[in-house]
Amino acid sequence: MKKSVVATLFAGVFAVFTGSAFASDGTITFNGALTASTCAINGNGTSAKDFTVKLPTISTSTLKAAGETAGTTSYQIALTGCTPVTSSSKAAVFYEAGTSVDPADGRLTVTAGGASNVKMQLLNLDGSRIKAGYSTDLQNSKAADISSGSATLSYNVQYYATGVTTAGAANSSVVYSIDYQ
Repeated sequence: MKKSVVATLFAGVFAVFTGSAFASDGTITFNGALTASTCAINGNGTSAKDFTVKLPTISTSTLKAAGETAGTTSYQIALTGCTPVTSSSKAAVFYEAGTSVDPADGRLTVTAGGASNVKMQLLNLDGSRIKAGYSTDLQNSKAADISSGSATLSYNVQYYATGVTTAGAANSSVVYSIDYQ
């Protein structure tokens, strides 16, 4: 009994004072920043941060094969009263990941019970696709200069067919934040 108590005690002390058997291979440094630069946000001609963009009602015959698009509709987010940090300060919309964002392609899924085989695709004004929910580097949301204290961020949204579409409501939403650069 005495030997097992001593052995257990020795093993416990040894475990406390031994270092890890693994050698370190490197260090990861994380850099970030917080900014005091903020702007008042006015969505799509309203004085509200939350707003609705109304896409046109289109025929299912317009979207009859995967990859087809239709109903391109523009929207804007006006930033005013900005306090830029530098003379080259910029801001862009960052579209957050969420339940309505398909993580596979960054397109917005439509609410269940409505139209099928359709998503919503976000675009910059130049037609390049925005991938919602992706990292800032991969998302591709174009920035605007806010060094003058204001800017209008302009984007488009359109229907995107994933197959032969069926009729019904095609509603979605996405949470966004302003990415100050």
